[in-house]
Amino acid sequence: MEQSPLVYGGLILLSAGVLFLYLALVFWSPAPIITHESEKKYRSHASPKKLLPLSSLADTSKVDLTIVIPAYNETERLPIMMSSTIEHLDSLKGQRTSEIIIVDDGSTDGTSSTALRLASKYPKHNIRVVTLEKNIGKGGAVRHGMLYASGARLLMADADGASKIEDLEGLWKAMDTLAPNNGPAVVVGSRAHLVKSEAVVKRSLLRNILMYGLHTILRIVGVGHIRDTQCGFKLFSRAAAQQIFPAQHLPTWIFDVELLLLAKQLRIPVAEVPIEWHEVAGSKLNVVTASLQMLRDLLIVRANHLLGRWKASPAKAKSD
Repeated sequence: MEQSPLVYGGLILLSAGVLFLYLALVFWSPAPIITHESEKKYRSHASPKKLLPLSSLADTSKVDLTIVIPAYNETERLPIMMSSTIEHLDSLKGQRTSEIIIVDDGSTDGTSSTALRLASKYPKHNIRVVTLEKNIGKGGAVRHGMLYASGARLLMADADGASKIEDLEGLWKAMDTLAPNNGPAVVVGSRAHLVKSEAVVKRSLLRNILMYGLHTILRIVGVGHIRDTQCGFKLFSRAAAQQIFPAQHLPTWIFDVELLLLAKQLRIPVAEVPIEWHEVAGSKLNVVTASLQMLRDLLIVRANHLLGRWKASPAKAKSD
């Protein structure tokens, strides 16, 4: 049976539309994150000027815990956060070996210098300062720190100190249950229990609108089972980090969603643990711009995963 010109025309338009969407996806997808040679090295209290080589996530662990702190123009808030972090680590009285990796995400306010002063202030702690050559985004800074961490467990923690570092112990206990033999697992610090609390009610109207809008979209893209994807307080076993972070593409602030999508794709168990949280002044997030970027990036990451352009392969992790 002969097809009508309208059918042929429709097929051509449909094909052109699919091609256009695919090309748009390729165009809007972020370029691969390039790591410069200087970024594979760090400075510390013991070596404030000479750059030393970082460890590799592919290697076996050397310490019990790595804390990765992404920092962009954080000269004011970082010292406060570090003070509470060091105080907590000291309270453990040597029960846990640790390192702290501060990743200066191309700051313009001397954040690296501040971090080095803090390293000198706390010489007994293994504080490493990595300076990225240019700002690539919070997701890129976290990814970088994780790729060069040497901990058996890896914690990402924001430089503003909004999350209480003592809550690490709750995440640690959950990890003991979820991955008793150092298998792949992720434990997410969650603020979901604070939704009707004063901490959230008193937040700006725009931030609350952003929060509820985000939750709706997350259900659509496939991580609606996680009540709080955006809390910057997450603990990864080394086996999970070795599979997730090399496959991460998003350098923007919505990167947490990609990490959780990768965990789901890799069948890595994820648990949520309630933590204390308070809003800290000085946020650099523009809620209007962030909302538009969020929608674009969520569509990009979901489309790339559905089409197989971005994917992670399960890997047999080395035992620690």
